[in-house]
Amino acid sequence: MGNNAVVVGGGIGGLAAAIGLRLVGWEVTVVERARTPDDAGAGISLHANGLRALDVLGVGAAVRAAARPQYTGGTRTPDGRLLARMDGAALERELGTPIVGIPRSGLHRLLRAALPPESLLIGAEVTSVDRSDASRVRLTAGDTALEADLVVAADGIGSRLRTQLFPGHPGPAYSGSTVLRAITKTPVDLRTDFELTWGRGAEFGHIAFADGRAEWHAVLNAPAGVRHPDPLGEVRRRFGGWHDPIPALLAATRTDAVLHHDINELVTPLPSYAVGRIALLGDAAHAMTPNLGQGACQALEDAATLAAALSGGAGVESALVRYDAERRPRSQSVARAARQAGRMGQQLSRPVAVALRNTALRLAPSRVTVRAVLRHADWTPPRLGRPRDGPGRAVVRSPQ
Repeated sequence: MGNNAVVVGGGIGGLAAAIGLRLVGWEVTVVERARTPDDAGAGISLHANGLRALDVLGVGAAVRAAARPQYTGGTRTPDGRLLARMDGAALERELGTPIVGIPRSGLHRLLRAALPPESLLIGAEVTSVDRSDASRVRLTAGDTALEADLVVAADGIGSRLRTQLFPGHPGPAYSGSTVLRAITKTPVDLRTDFELTWGRGAEFGHIAFADGRAEWHAVLNAPAGVRHPDPLGEVRRRFGGWHDPIPALLAATRTDAVLHHDINELVTPLPSYAVGRIALLGDAAHAMTPNLGQGACQALEDAATLAAALSGGAGVESALVRYDAERRPRSQSVARAARQAGRMGQQLSRPVAVALRNTALRLAPSRVTVRAVLRHADWTPPRLGRPRDGPGRAVVRSPQ
């Protein structure tokens, strides 16, 4: 088995895959089309499964040190009434860790710091893939020609490689919800580490960070493609009258800091995450709605599982068959659960349905909420085999 891999996409899943492959002895090149590292995005919550995957990859401790544990929080109504309490301490007792919150940019930097700079090919987009040779895959990225024994397609929800591999697949579909989000410019006095507030067809949430700043997101039922000349002004119009600390979060946000994206997902599951010597990973394989906070965690699981499959000494194609068998059922199940959570949560808009949901949440014991998180976060990571001759363990450097 050869030991040269190309990872297409330098996001969370692609970087994690590159780290894992290096740990088991592969030479890795990460091809990222952005000319500068794409740290766009606001914040992210990492559940126990994502943290366990990061531990396997050797970067879990660094991520925990930069993150803020989520011990307090819950779900509220727009007037501030508590519907369900999040018990981070109970999750820690069950799983060994609470959920943590970290800026996406910080997570990206920590993952990049675990890779040698020369392994990153920045500003080059993979435009073609040639699989005519059964033992190698040839890629064209700008003016660069690459050959690899393994290709990892981690090029996101709009994956060009997925389209080439599965030309009959319908691709991503609009979920019916759009999200505006930002990180505050300054620290905000928050009473909780994490919170969601559900109205009618609308959600507002925040994630507190270790430096006192916070990410907030506002999710709305809306037609696809709708944009606003003043995004922050629109959020203030829709959510400014909701309970504290929502007005304070918006007041601490720069006008030009708001990102606006429609939420798309792969509603039609892929028939496989492996085609020959190409593996699909993260959003390229199973883009899901964010309602369970599992998108990045599932990509991290993918990365750890892929590295473990390729460390066992089997041929590349056999290893990818194993990867597909282990990852596809679980990740597609989580994607279905996330879609259902959105339909029963933020997307509900009829007053009677909203009232019934709120009553059910208020009456449910706290252990029910804990069990709902455990259903997806309690994942046992694989063990990586001994590295073959090759680069060996990644070195975690201080991020620049």
